[in-house]
Amino acid sequence: MVSLMATKKTTKAQTTRATTKKATTKKTAKKSVALTEESTALTKRTPSKILITGGTGFLGSHLVRQLIDAGVKNLRVLSTSSNLWLKELDVEIVRGSITNAEDVSNAVKDVKEIYHLAGKVSRDEEDSRKMHDIHVKGTRFLCDAAKSAGVKSIVMASTSGTIAVTENGDFYPDEEYQPPLDIITRWAYYASKFYQERVAVDAFNGKGLRLVILNPSLLLGPGDERLSSTKIILDFLSRKVPTTPSGGLSFVDARDVAAAFITAMEKGKHGEKYLLGSVNWTFSKFFGRLERISGISAPMITLPSKVAVVGSQLINSFYKNWNWASPLQPKEIEMAEFFWYLDSSKAENELNFAPRDPADTLQDTIKYVSEHFLGKNAFK
Repeated sequence: MVSLMATKKTTKAQTTRATTKKATTKKTAKKSVALTEESTALTKRTPSKILITGGTGFLGSHLVRQLIDAGVKNLRVLSTSSNLWLKELDVEIVRGSITNAEDVSNAVKDVKEIYHLAGKVSRDEEDSRKMHDIHVKGTRFLCDAAKSAGVKSIVMASTSGTIAVTENGDFYPDEEYQPPLDIITRWAYYASKFYQERVAVDAFNGKGLRLVILNPSLLLGPGDERLSSTKIILDFLSRKVPTTPSGGLSFVDARDVAAAFITAMEKGKHGEKYLLGSVNWTFSKFFGRLERISGISAPMITLPSKVAVVGSQLINSFYKNWNWASPLQPKEIEMAEFFWYLDSSKAENELNFAPRDPADTLQDTIKYVSEHFLGKNAFK
């Protein structure tokens, strides 16, 4: 009888322990689920990044600073080097090249929007392969990686030269103008940018995706540390421009273009291009304005187009024959005989593009170039 009672007690204790263990297991399971849900919620709340390629360049540096000034957080820049000023602004730097698929894949992780500005500006035909790799191959890598990573929007920098260039300058092309391939393909830079646009449109397309292309003209203004666009101002101030070209140009302030990029990310339409320019001037008028601001005399001579081009080619050949640095670049002379005029009405209407007074742009450019490359301040 005692044995039976002991057995009953043991069984009851075992049942109690089993029940307790079961309850504890359920509690642990619930806690585990709660922790998993909390972890997932935290992951979902992790702020997405905004990626900028070419963020250390002339246009890119203005864009980064304007975004920071506007209070935008979580900026990331893909760069081949580590830049102190980016670190000071608390911008994340991903080291790598746009021409390396693995680097690009790393850069687009957790990214929702991309400003694609990476590029190389050169009139030297020897740089044609580099420009093709950066503009065409790099853009393909970026678009493919962006689609895989779930990126929704890309605003890409191209150039007005893929659309707006004519031989006589008697009208201002807009975005509907048929690209003059017979002219564009004469120069490696513009050819590579044209194919960059084609690649981007084909690669970043589909439901929920948005690609906007901005086509600014010659970028001027302060901050061009590499003289990628403002070399013409340095050459003028250094009296290295021997003659006034017969053609015409359009230019625009890099600060105004940076602002247009930010607006385009919000308002730009998928698959659309937007030409950005401030004024359309002959080179004669352009040099006249530079003379008025800087006090440096503009070239007095204007040669016929064919004479200027052929003459520059002969001079360049002579210098190359003696392994000397040529003072003239035939490709630059040739381009200056064309008219790079454009119509920015579409950007004005859809992106609220409103460029500043061109005189302010020229004055700021001259001041910057003088201080940083000529060792003097033109206004002191």
